Amino acid sequence: MLALAAGVAQAQPLTAHGSAEQVYAVGLHANRTVALLDARGKTVAAKKADPLGGVVFRGVKPGKGYRMRQGAKRSTKLTVFSDRPAPPSTKIYDQTIPTSGYGYLTTRDGTKLAIDVRLPAGPGPYPTLVEYAGYGYADPAGAESGISQIANLLGFAVVDVNMRGTGCSGGSFDFFEPLQNLDGYDVIETVAHQPWALHHKVGMLGISYGAISQLFVGATDPPDLAAIAPLSTIDSTATTLYPGGILNTGFALAWGEQRQHDAEPASATGGQPWALKQIQAGDQTCKSNQVLHGEAPSVLAQTRANSHYRPAVANPLDPITFVHKIHVPTYLACQWTDEQTGAHCADLAQDFTGTGHKWFTFTNGVHADSLDPATFDRWYDFLELYVARQAPHLSAAVRAFAPTIYQAALGINNITLPPDPIQQIPTYSAALAAFQRLASVRVLFDNGAGGPAPGDPYPGFEASFARFPIPGTKARSWYLGKGGTMSAAKPKTGAADQFTWNKHALPFTDFTGSDGPGGLWAPNPAYNWAQNPPGSAASYATAPLASNTVVIGGGAVHLWIKASAPSVDLQVTVSEVRPDGKETFVQNGWLRANERKLDAAQSTLLEPVPSLRAKDVRPLPKGRYAEVTVPLYYEGHVYRRGSRIRLTIAAPGGNQPVWGFAQTSPRGTARVSIAHSSKLASRLILPVVPGVRVTTGLPPCQGLRGEPCRTYVRYVNRSHSL
Repeated sequence: MLALAAGVAQAQPLTAHGSAEQVYAVGLHANRTVALLDARGKTVAAKKADPLGGVVFRGVKPGKGYRMRQGAKRSTKLTVFSDRPAPPSTKIYDQTIPTSGYGYLTTRDGTKLAIDVRLPAGPGPYPTLVEYAGYGYADPAGAESGISQIANLLGFAVVDVNMRGTGCSGGSFDFFEPLQNLDGYDVIETVAHQPWALHHKVGMLGISYGAISQLFVGATDPPDLAAIAPLSTIDSTATTLYPGGILNTGFALAWGEQRQHDAEPASATGGQPWALKQIQAGDQTCKSNQVLHGEAPSVLAQTRANSHYRPAVANPLDPITFVHKIHVPTYLACQWTDEQTGAHCADLAQDFTGTGHKWFTFTNGVHADSLDPATFDRWYDFLELYVARQAPHLSAAVRAFAPTIYQAALGINNITLPPDPIQQIPTYSAALAAFQRLASVRVLFDNGAGGPAPGDPYPGFEASFARFPIPGTKARSWYLGKGGTMSAAKPKTGAADQFTWNKHALPFTDFTGSDGPGGLWAPNPAYNWAQNPPGSAASYATAPLASNTVVIGGGAVHLWIKASAPSVDLQVTVSEVRPDGKETFVQNGWLRANERKLDAAQSTLLEPVPSLRAKDVRPLPKGRYAEVTVPLYYEGHVYRRGSRIRLTIAAPGGNQPVWGFAQTSPRGTARVSIAHSSKLASRLILPVVPGVRVTTGLPPCQGLRGEPCRTYVRYVNRSHSL
């Protein structure tokens, strides 16, 4: 009888599945070891099932004949397939998903993703878009941090999708692992096969997280993807998470903590609240989908383990390394002063080589300014032309509703959409031809200064260019000199300025107010851009400029420094000291000084590729000056005639909203000297674009979005001879 019982137990298969270089199983004994066996019966991996009885093995070599074993139980034979985009079978794309409302979509490995189909008014078929992220997009009560409601008003159907391992979706979450991107491919193809999807082609939309996902999915090249339109995205993980090698303990780390929390099984203390509501309402699929959520790798552990460049880890997560694989038409917009994703998005433009239909809009502003009126019009035109395939004609009703949208999104009243020439063209072919004649790169200058009230999201003027970096860009240098000066000539006499590095000199997040409507997104936030205390910084300024100086792109600050510590974290700030005695913030840059090795190939924007490996880290030489280069984040700014360009060097903190640097080096204080001589020539380098016609005067202070303005106070450096 015992032998029979054992035989029966062994005959009961585990519920296991092969996936893209993964194997997963559910229904296991919790906290007991599970073995993964290859076709020869050899154990290739083993781990304990999690408390809900699930397990995921990642990094499994593609092949047939795998089995799982836990005790006497074995699974049937499994096939592990590769992570190439084309699926093992296209039959899954014939599945039916809801024609409207909440439901599930099955991916190539059997995982069910939670979706919500949100339709516009009127009969179908509809031009259709997919919004895809790890937020609560599929929440039936409305997409968390999504913009599907706006697309519905414009006549588009939107399928909101929760990534695997989040909300009510099955599987386990891992930040943009290949399988997550293949899920996106499967979503696009499945939605395109639905009878209500116009042309059986779909586009993608989204801001922030929903924008980043478009780059990953677009690179898998789904056959039925019509176009992508990412707004407020990133170029790489490092430029937001580790600017200059310094951990961003503000927004970036907090965002990672939120992703880790949202990937937990739904409960009173973890996961996404809407998923728990679904389960409590009787959603059995959502309930069973929680089993693998506990298999999500720790986002925070991955952050700590990858503080330096590791190609195998970093490259698959950095859009700049793969956007050349995107072949569909693309419209991308982002802000130089985005308080969340940062100011590196523009770096992508030069790498979008896989499509000839690409348009980029860059402006100063905050995270939500990628939907400012001027940008919104072009975004809408793009989606109409490349997804709906019809001439864009924004209805009077939608235009009338615009003030309500902007009041809800930004907390700003009376914002209207400007006239749009493309929308005046009656036929699709003519409108498409006119749109395709638009220059690829558009820069909106002085956002906040072009409306009836300072801070309203309208640009002062704009300029368009064929490509990015802007043709004709010149690297212009200003050398640091005695008395806090900067000039085009190297100093003839040698001197140095010394300051006391102190991470407590200024708070880490010194701009008051939170992001969101009524906060940083409001017309004129209550910025508290404090002056550096005496002795805690070094500051330099040019003579008044003889003409308007237009800067577009990244820059750099080359410094010769000596420090009393093996390393110091530096923050450089570029600002404009105006003729009226006011000072406008323009941009920052950061560097951990012992991580000063540059990539061998600098870009034409003077921005080193963030590819420092752990082996390249070396302390500053004791008692000697060393050259360091602090990369500036991107800007698009006009320094007006009569203004002076100011450079301030200090410890991180004090002028970057939402971002924070609580774990700086060193832990205490340090003495830092900055040399400026003919041999040790410290300098500021900016990419100056000649020939740009500046049609407006000095903008109001306060007024520019994302660029606070304050009364200028001259800073006196502590100097000594070399």
